[in-house]
Amino acid sequence: MKRYLTLTLLVWGLLFSAQAVAEVHYITTEQFRSRVFDYTTDTVWQYRGKQPCVIDFYTTWCGPCKRLAPIMDTLSTKYKGKVVFYKADTEKERELAYVFQISSIPQVLYVPKSGKPMLLKGLYPKQNIEQIIDEFLLGKKPKK
Repeated sequence: MKRYLTLTLLVWGLLFSAQAVAEVHYITTEQFRSRVFDYTTDTVWQYRGKQPCVIDFYTTWCGPCKRLAPIMDTLSTKYKGKVVFYKADTEKERELAYVFQISSIPQVLYVPKSGKPMLLKGLYPKQNIEQIIDEFLLGKKPKK
């Protein structure tokens, strides 16, 4: 009976924690055009999503990109339901990388619901990324 109870609690814990975790979605060029912005037909930036998004341009061999990945995973959980997180592999999605002139990685595109996006080069600390999300994407006032 004790083993059954322990196993049941473990399974419930795993199920509950899996529901609480958001995820970073891999995005292709085609998905970008349908979910974010279709640069082939639109001349003025108009975001297509319902929630702001963050797009991490990376490659699998990039050291700083590997250090950024767990930060993005953590933030996708923190901002679940408020911000959508994407990853775009610049080696697989060459057209998308060309459109945004991705010449070094990582680069992160922050896309608000309205207004123009912001593209930042390099690896930023988690606190800085949170500040960008809070202020630029979610419109929160800066903490003093």
